[in-house]
Amino acid sequence: MAKKNRHGHHGGAWKVAYADFVTAMMALFLVLWLTSQDEKIKEAVERSFRSPFASMTKESSGIIPNKDTQAVKSRESNFDSASVVELNMLRRLAEEVLKTLQDSNPNEEAVKVEPIPEGVRISIFDKGQEPIFKSDTAEFTDFGRWVVSTLAWQVSRYTNTFRVELEGHTETNQNPKREDFGPWEITTDRANATRRKMIDNGVGPSQIRKVAGYADTQPVEGKAPTDPINRRVSVLLKINGRKQEL
Repeated sequence: MAKKNRHGHHGGAWKVAYADFVTAMMALFLVLWLTSQDEKIKEAVERSFRSPFASMTKESSGIIPNKDTQAVKSRESNFDSASVVELNMLRRLAEEVLKTLQDSNPNEEAVKVEPIPEGVRISIFDKGQEPIFKSDTAEFTDFGRWVVSTLAWQVSRYTNTFRVELEGHTETNQNPKREDFGPWEITTDRANATRRKMIDNGVGPSQIRKVAGYADTQPVEGKAPTDPINRRVSVLLKINGRKQEL
């Protein structure tokens, strides 16, 4: 009878040991699989563990986009499939920035967020009611410093994920105070002032890839070239994805 009790008490131990063995093998397989993946896949998996409830794109069946959606197309090129996750995250980042700014200043639409094929464009308008630059200069107002600093703080959280391009724009028919400081100079200087302010607030210098002034050559779509709404700085946040030939 004692022998029977001993077997009855220990008969399931091998099942527990076997289950532990199978679990360990599955974990080993997963680690080996992850280490053999592309860096984009590794980053996507890491982000999924940090934010497990973040929404996925409709084209994605999970952390890693499926083979039917291998690229996000832009006018010039295609990005690899892992960029779909980054694009979704980038647009959520832009929405968070917009909400933060609007919650703090609900009566003034100073910022507009637009999706572009490679990421998002965040336009900061230099409106008369709440200017971001002092008149005819590239010197920030207090409000302008706050807007750009808030945006920079959000962008600085993703130093290795996105690249930044800055563009200055203005309206036509301006009368510059100095002959040597016209629309080209002021839009370039304002874009460069935005670059410096973003770096002061945590954005890595190497993350900024372009600074340009476009004078009055690119008015806001649907607006007259003389409309003051064209006076703006655009911050383009683009994915650091690898490009593939079409």
